[in-house]
Amino acid sequence: MKLPEKFLWGGSISAAQCEGAWDEDGRSPVQVDFGDPGSTTDKRRIHFLNADGTKGTMRQFDHLPKGAKYVTFDDIRYTNHIGIDFYHRYKEDMALFAEMGYTTFNTTISWARIFPHGVEGGVNQKGVEFYRDLFTLARDYGMDPVITLYKYDEPVYLEETYGDWTNREMIHQFVEFARVCFTEYKDLVNKWLTFNEINILLHFDVKEGKQVAYTELHNQMIASAKAVQVAHEIDPDLAVGCMIAGFCCYPYTCDPDDVLAAHYAFQNKFAYCADTMIRGYYPNYATRIWKENGVELEITEEDKEDLIKGKVDFLAYSYYMSNVITTHDVESDMISSGGQGNLANPYLKASDWGWQIDPVGYEYFLHVLYDRYQIPIFDVENGLGAYDTVEADGSIHDDYRINYHREHIKSLMRARDQGIPIFGYTTWGPIDLVSFTTGQMDKRYGFIYVDMNDKGEGDLHRAKKDSFYWYKKVIASDGRDLD
Repeated sequence: MKLPEKFLWGGSISAAQCEGAWDEDGRSPVQVDFGDPGSTTDKRRIHFLNADGTKGTMRQFDHLPKGAKYVTFDDIRYTNHIGIDFYHRYKEDMALFAEMGYTTFNTTISWARIFPHGVEGGVNQKGVEFYRDLFTLARDYGMDPVITLYKYDEPVYLEETYGDWTNREMIHQFVEFARVCFTEYKDLVNKWLTFNEINILLHFDVKEGKQVAYTELHNQMIASAKAVQVAHEIDPDLAVGCMIAGFCCYPYTCDPDDVLAAHYAFQNKFAYCADTMIRGYYPNYATRIWKENGVELEITEEDKEDLIKGKVDFLAYSYYMSNVITTHDVESDMISSGGQGNLANPYLKASDWGWQIDPVGYEYFLHVLYDRYQIPIFDVENGLGAYDTVEADGSIHDDYRINYHREHIKSLMRARDQGIPIFGYTTWGPIDLVSFTTGQMDKRYGFIYVDMNDKGEGDLHRAKKDSFYWYKKVIASDGRDLD
């Protein structure tokens, strides 16, 4: 991969969490369109109608019970239906990103806008043209976009028709979706990501069990590898990366058993996917993981060949927090960690949502990644979810967000100065949006405030927070002025 001449600074959003317009211009529904807003302590729930007419709920990534169907209910607030109305306001938002000085921009492409009813339903041209306009605008502003194909938002049609990702037909459906995107936008986008946080299934206890989770993940990694091959066939200069949810894990004590447990946890939740997608084959320890989880995968010779031919060009990751693990019974507060319970690290503070803040871990994690993989690295997500207060004069003083990013960028800059080829940093998210894990608007990440809350109150107007002006200064100085 040819690295950009200059470091890329920007922000990252996703279609389902921002666009809204959930049933406009040919788009079909996705699972989170049936989700409610959760809270600081509860993840969001997906609502559906059982075969017997009763209401049901489930978590994201779970699958509909037999005979059930997705429907909307009048007494549920569906935050993703409107999102932040990026679909209609993208020109205003992109102008604000350009004002901050962005040299890159990351978003996902909604699969449900391109193929709302699968390959068999044909391409939705209005969806194709929306993203062409968006990416053209990014280029006009001097941004070098890095675009993601998938963030857990396949059309509901595909689940209803083919079941889930255990069905290998989903590989074909995804590859054809990728082919359209690579072909349509190859002159606007030269850096792509296939699956956002593809290892997310390893961080959640899927209701259907480990066999289903690992089978789905296998098919997704095969789909990614095939998509990489398609991209390189369309244009050899297209760079395609994998995006892995960062998992930085420490032993709770210096007991060797804890050290080994932390190493296994890193293998289980991060390296299992990264090793496979970067090296082109399952790592040796995969047999341990499969045995411990009672998993048997059907891996064909064609699969093995695709993994080798579809190795990614760069590694992208998200980083929000670190984790600790122990083999001992210890008295410790439990904190939330990306939606999962975890031991609290006594040396770290946590956000309002229990995510422990660890900028030193960010630097350590960068060294771990490059020492292991020796390929270019790109930061896709790093940010702080927090409650913001709008003052009487309309200002928003978010020093806590500035402090979070300042310390993490300090770590990034030290890693850059030590020769780690990290070529870009996109914060999550540059503008307030619907939280993935909780479905909330009140959990705010942005440098730009969006006037909308969990109750659906607000007019969606945009306002610059103090962090907006701070990040603008950071970009202008290439990360050197952090005061």
